[in-house]
Amino acid sequence: MFKHINIKDMEKIYYAADKRGHNDIGWLKANFSFSFASYYDPEKVHFGALRVLNDDIIAGGKGFGTHPHDNMEIITIPISGALEHKDSMGNIGVIHAGEVQVMSAGSGVTHSEYNHSKTEAANTLQIWLFPKERNIKPRYDQKNFTDVLKLNELTTLISPDKNADTLWINQDATFSMGDFEAGKEFTYDIKQPGNGVYVFVIDGAAEIDGTTLNKKDALGVYNTSSITIITEAKSRLLLIEVPM
Repeated sequence: MFKHINIKDMEKIYYAADKRGHNDIGWLKANFSFSFASYYDPEKVHFGALRVLNDDIIAGGKGFGTHPHDNMEIITIPISGALEHKDSMGNIGVIHAGEVQVMSAGSGVTHSEYNHSKTEAANTLQIWLFPKERNIKPRYDQKNFTDVLKLNELTTLISPDKNADTLWINQDATFSMGDFEAGKEFTYDIKQPGNGVYVFVIDGAAEIDGTTLNKKDALGVYNTSSITIITEAKSRLLLIEVPM
């Protein structure tokens, strides 16, 4: 499904925040890092197994009505506010900022997501990954990471290890997040040989191999075993490691 990568010189793909696809329908203001709905860019269809990263601002009391999915790993990360979730597996609940939701659509599932507040907007990231195994039994999980996030450290949120103290994903992918002070330098080691990593700046600014990323910019990096990141401001970073 994905291109074969021969390890050689590190490759980078820069994704500027202001070059994302955009859709404003009043109650929803969405920015698409990859081709989605009516937005299509042949250069932005996917980054390895990473298919969708939508940065959504949802008005109070509004949201996405019941709709179907299959064979996709769906991750929801509220940046601010909270979402009400309901699905065909019988799960009903609220996902707050500081929590992460993972849903394997597998053989098929329907769900809805609405802003939990009737008055305040919510900002969420919805992320889709192609699955490792198709047509598995649909499943849902969520976890609160508020108490485990440590300043100036990356915390693993999602991994393919069912025994780890993380959310599990049906893919050889790892999601990590961290809050950093300005001027911090750290190295991220690729966990699965041949994988790439997509670095998304939720807030702040960071530099990777001479490329500066500002708020909502991203950099996809592959053909490397590690990357070094230097924060140029107080920052929150999301790293998504995926098969290429």
